[in-house]
Amino acid sequence: MYLKVLKIRKIGMIKLKSFKSIWQLVNAFPTENDCIAHLESIRWKNGVVSPFDATSQVYKCKNNRYKCRNTNKYFNVKTNTIFEGTKIPLRQWFIAIYFLTAHKKGISSLQLANDLNITQKSSWFILHRLRHAMKESDFLSDENSTIEVDETFVGGKNKNRHPHKKVKNSQGRSFKDKTPVLGLINREQKTVKCFVISDTTAQTIQPIIFKNITLGANLMSDEWTAYNGLNKHFNHKIVNHSNREFVNGNCYTNTIEGFWSLFKRGILGIYHSTSRKHLQKYADEFSFRYSNRINSSEENFNLFLQQANNKRLTYKSLIN
Repeated sequence: MYLKVLKIRKIGMIKLKSFKSIWQLVNAFPTENDCIAHLESIRWKNGVVSPFDATSQVYKCKNNRYKCRNTNKYFNVKTNTIFEGTKIPLRQWFIAIYFLTAHKKGISSLQLANDLNITQKSSWFILHRLRHAMKESDFLSDENSTIEVDETFVGGKNKNRHPHKKVKNSQGRSFKDKTPVLGLINREQKTVKCFVISDTTAQTIQPIIFKNITLGANLMSDEWTAYNGLNKHFNHKIVNHSNREFVNGNCYTNTIEGFWSLFKRGILGIYHSTSRKHLQKYADEFSFRYSNRINSSEENFNLFLQQANNKRLTYKSLIN
């Protein structure tokens, strides 16, 4: 396997091993040291930096370890990442990362457990750690951006339930038996960000909009009352779905609704059901793949590894 200079969005120019399929991925990293070297080239492309003191001098030790001079602490490339403390080889982690970033609708923990020959419990924990690293910190926009905003409800349709499991008065925007999710999508950047919310009131939705969208940007929404008053801060346009109006000039929410379609089909087809507690992680997973869908599988693999820094998730914090 040869080396090449690969330009990846958000990563820059670094030397990385090249692969275009799961077979090439396995051949590119035949040993654990190959995985460590690849991870080091992404995390420390400008030189090794101590996770305990970024200003400290670093000494290289045996067994891929380093020592921070200022704190006298030892560390390796997995310290303070989603890989810290794991007993599962990085080769298996790399395969899991490839599956989750390359498969358009994800992969179930049961299927991954069979593919990696590990327990379903370990597979479930791996996938949640990977989703934890997929969370984007900011939703980028400027005054010239066009943002579509919409909400959806995750939890299945009442009419499809067994009679003894049906929930009364759960039609329309009721979320007695569902979980509301708010979505923001940038038409120009083709990026999306989702937020699991407690309700769909203006008091809940509007603070998220103000935090993530630049004032003065073009904002497209439907006629839901939670968006009332946003025209004072944004170039807010409304498409009235209740009157069967779906496009009004450049005002429409079809892009975000297309994402909801992918999101729900992935939940139903691959995961079948999700708990309210962990739904945000699944939303982050689908958002990551959608926002980076123009990248190759190799690029998304390496982009993910860059985002894995400073995002450790312990099993105790996951289940609490």
